[in-house]
Amino acid sequence: MKWRIVANGAALVVTISIGATVFSGPPARTNASGMLRVGGGSAIGLLQNIRVENEHGAGYVRSLFEHWRDIDGDGCDSREQVLKRDSVTLPQVDPYKCKVVAGDWVSPYDGVRWSNPTDIDIDHVVALKEAWDSGAWAWSSATRKAYANDTSDRRTLLAVTDSVNQQKSDKDPSNWVPPLKSYLCTYLGNWISVKARWNLSMDQSEWGRIKNLLGASCVGLVIAPWPEAPLMGTMLTSPTATSPTVTSPAATSPAATSPAATSPAATSPAATSPAATSPASGGVTVYPGAWCKPEGATGMYSNGKSYVCAKTSASGVAYSDGRARWRQG
Repeated sequence: MKWRIVANGAALVVTISIGATVFSGPPARTNASGMLRVGGGSAIGLLQNIRVENEHGAGYVRSLFEHWRDIDGDGCDSREQVLKRDSVTLPQVDPYKCKVVAGDWVSPYDGVRWSNPTDIDIDHVVALKEAWDSGAWAWSSATRKAYANDTSDRRTLLAVTDSVNQQKSDKDPSNWVPPLKSYLCTYLGNWISVKARWNLSMDQSEWGRIKNLLGASCVGLVIAPWPEAPLMGTMLTSPTATSPTVTSPAATSPAATSPAATSPAATSPAATSPAATSPASGGVTVYPGAWCKPEGATGMYSNGKSYVCAKTSASGVAYSDGRARWRQG
């Protein structure tokens, strides 16, 4: 199946192989500011490439995600940035403290309009606990902070009605979707894009429900590309045996949600020593399919097989996003 997409006057052919391990989507590109944009394409194609596995389900504490911080140095924390961004009229902002005093917000979840920022919650589309259970438990604290305050892609954080956000809580689409029916497909696209961009997994019920909703209500949904997630190079770390808080930035692929990451071999002193975690030594524990750096590094999976960090599959097919991934080699 091929789709023809015209962008900026140039035709792009997008080839989709449903069920295949490699999805050929739009090439990497840059936006007007020169930021690299990757991923995107068919929603069902992207969904097919997301890992399906049981949630981690232990150790989550909200304080592990330092949120509502100014991480880009513009003087506004992430909540105020989203309030300014999502107001449909020019917001009133305290110029000294970057505090949004008033504005007009239309919550995409229920279509209700608000003018008082106290009626607005800033929603993590993929909630912090959901992110933790899906792979963020193995991230560095810096990467969790980057995720919790990410305004580099507007699909991560949204200004929504506070009561509706509280109803959503940390639910995934298997047990909550927005009450505004016309927003369903956009919401599913946002959910998939966040999970794919941050290399987070889905559990079976979540994945199956999204697949069914796409087939029933959002056939042909196309997801726009996204900028590279912040701190991707330090995302995968080696959790210790005594605490879910990550302590080592040695490995570099975006997520480590395999049970192997908490096995004795992965959490022993040897596994976190410089020799064991150096890609060159081949001793780093990897997750097959996760992004990695540098290209050519080697590592081991829990089954004892060796893996290589490569930009092509074992058969020589280049990955569509241009990034290196752990594959058996």
